[in-house]
Amino acid sequence: MKVGVHFNYQNYSDWDRFEAQAVSQEPQISDQQVYEEEIHLGGLVEPLGFDSYWCIDHHFSPYIMTSGAMQNLTYFAGKTERIDFGTMVIVLPWYDPVAITEQITVLDNMLQGRKLTLGLGRGAAKREFEAFRSPMGESRDRFMESLEVVRKGLTQEFFSHEGDFYTIPETTIRPRPRNPEELLSSMRVAWISPETLEIAANAGLGMLFTNSKKWEEYQADVLHFNQIRVANGWEPKQPTVVANVACFDTEEEAWDVMLEHTGKFQESVERHYHFSESARFAATKGYKYYAEFGKTNEKTTPEQRAQFAAMPQAWGTPDQVIEKLKHIQQMTAAEEMIMNFRISGGMPAETAERSMRLFASDVLPALHELEGTMPEELSGRPAAEAVPAD
Repeated sequence: MKVGVHFNYQNYSDWDRFEAQAVSQEPQISDQQVYEEEIHLGGLVEPLGFDSYWCIDHHFSPYIMTSGAMQNLTYFAGKTERIDFGTMVIVLPWYDPVAITEQITVLDNMLQGRKLTLGLGRGAAKREFEAFRSPMGESRDRFMESLEVVRKGLTQEFFSHEGDFYTIPETTIRPRPRNPEELLSSMRVAWISPETLEIAANAGLGMLFTNSKKWEEYQADVLHFNQIRVANGWEPKQPTVVANVACFDTEEEAWDVMLEHTGKFQESVERHYHFSESARFAATKGYKYYAEFGKTNEKTTPEQRAQFAAMPQAWGTPDQVIEKLKHIQQMTAAEEMIMNFRISGGMPAETAERSMRLFASDVLPALHELEGTMPEELSGRPAAEAVPAD
């Protein structure tokens, strides 16, 4: 099984100053330091033996400061020779789809045959939609129309488009992609809501799981997703799965690190998305599931949410981490996993590097030997049996 890595580029220490707009106050840690540390860690991905590097797409807060995935990936493409790359995700409603298609084909050509996986999404943070002047209630429709434009640009040398949001006269994308069908096949969607699962499956896309519930619950998602694909005449797919990792010599240190920094990351999630504003999500088209998610958060404490989010992740000694990742693969039928070693921006880079290096030496070889297979009962084919209840 292939194993990739991603980093958050998060400036956790700057939230209070940022929210107070205390522009005259110096940040505790500069954005420049965050970038220096993450670039150093990113530079370890290839020499430590990992298979791919992935980048997230967020803007306008200390939460995740990548400001789009493609520029970050292009930098690391030029720094490496072997590894593949992926986006997790490109939020299509924020961007001009013609510009995004150009960025994809440029990077595809720069990689000279290395694989580019296109994780796609529609976003959920009010601050990002407002700054990009894109109405959040239109995100689902904009996502689908942008996807159509991107597909046209990749597969048709000359194309035009007339839609609800974009009118594009006949044009072309240059450079042409090396293998358009491979790029189309690589497209995956990250989702939380059941509605988005069905939209993604019917659009012929793949799955990208970022662990928003118990791993055991993903089996039903994989089965339902593949049943839709098979009904459309397509082959079933296996998901790409993202997991947080704390790999240390002792179980105690691993749990302490995982719990502390999962809590800090969960805090950052709330400060960026404001999921607790459930009424606002309920009033926004396409986000009713997020409203229910917010109501659930209102009933729990930050400590409870941190515990709930940390427990299923891959933490412990190398042997324990191997067993936990094997369990995740069995529950999700993952064909590839993406590891996050710097769980929050509050984690010292040295701590993340210790975990990453121990993982690379004592865990990664076992995962490379693991066959990332999918049981037939999750394939969605008519002859497949239903997933047994827990």
